[in-house]
Amino acid sequence: MSTLGRLIDAPFEALQRRLGAARMPYVFVAPNLLVFGIFVAAPMILNVWYAVTGGTQLMPAERPFVGASNFGELLDCDQFGVIASCRQDRFWRAVANTAWFVPFQVIGLVAVSLVTALILNRRMAWRGFFRAVFFYPVLLSPVVVALIWKWVLQPDGVLNALIVAGGGARVPFLLDPSWAFSWTVVISIWAHMGFYTLILLAGLQAIPADLYEAAEMDGTPHARVFWRITLPLLMPNMVVVLVLGLIRAVQSFDEIFVLTGGGPGTATQYIVQYIYETAFANQTHILGLAAAASILVGGVLMVLTMLQLAATAWSKR
Repeated sequence: MSTLGRLIDAPFEALQRRLGAARMPYVFVAPNLLVFGIFVAAPMILNVWYAVTGGTQLMPAERPFVGASNFGELLDCDQFGVIASCRQDRFWRAVANTAWFVPFQVIGLVAVSLVTALILNRRMAWRGFFRAVFFYPVLLSPVVVALIWKWVLQPDGVLNALIVAGGGARVPFLLDPSWAFSWTVVISIWAHMGFYTLILLAGLQAIPADLYEAAEMDGTPHARVFWRITLPLLMPNMVVVLVLGLIRAVQSFDEIFVLTGGGPGTATQYIVQYIYETAFANQTHILGLAAAASILVGGVLMVLTMLQLAATAWSKR
């Protein structure tokens, strides 16, 4: 063993003699548990405390206990389904926008990632290069992604310049609610598809090649091979992609906030932006409402994830 190795090993040997070999795993786990406690567990507990307290004070000890009144205020609607009848109509507008955004984004993300993975799994020239190209957007900061697309989509941006050069009229991509919503879906898929493509590509490469060779010898059509061999064996990876994609879609904030700011109006204001603005961006920091909204979002995500896993388990019977 080198001198450096002996120097590193010495304190651990002394610690093992003092604590015993059975307790040493806890020594190595302790730093991770400490980081988890400081940056995950403690903020979660603090968030619950903010959700059941009121006022605008930041320090927990200065906030009066109000019980479930923050949750009651968020859920106070004369008629559910009519946003204008809700006490916190901005919250319900953000919920409605998110409820529209998530299905389009998740379905599009899974479809595009699956097609991309199938293409990149084939033998082709420059395959390594194309795999890197499709993964590259994942490495970019969300702010950089938003600024690039904002430069492309603004009234005097690249895309409108091409349209005008082709004889068309400028399109208000970020000023029209329908266009702005559509582009948030497209950009979110473009920015994150590389990660999910990688997961599906790993699943495709794990499928035994013998199955495809046997199907080819039997003259099985390609569509039947996909539905009977590829998709069933890829299902565990698909479940991972669906769960992670759903959680990521509900939490969408950074690139959309930089791209549209939630506009035009509130057309692209999603639930995480509502939480952020309620807690930090508005002149009055209503931390209790923001914390209650985040807990509701977490509960909904947990329920949706459990339903997704249960549906997948049921389909395998």
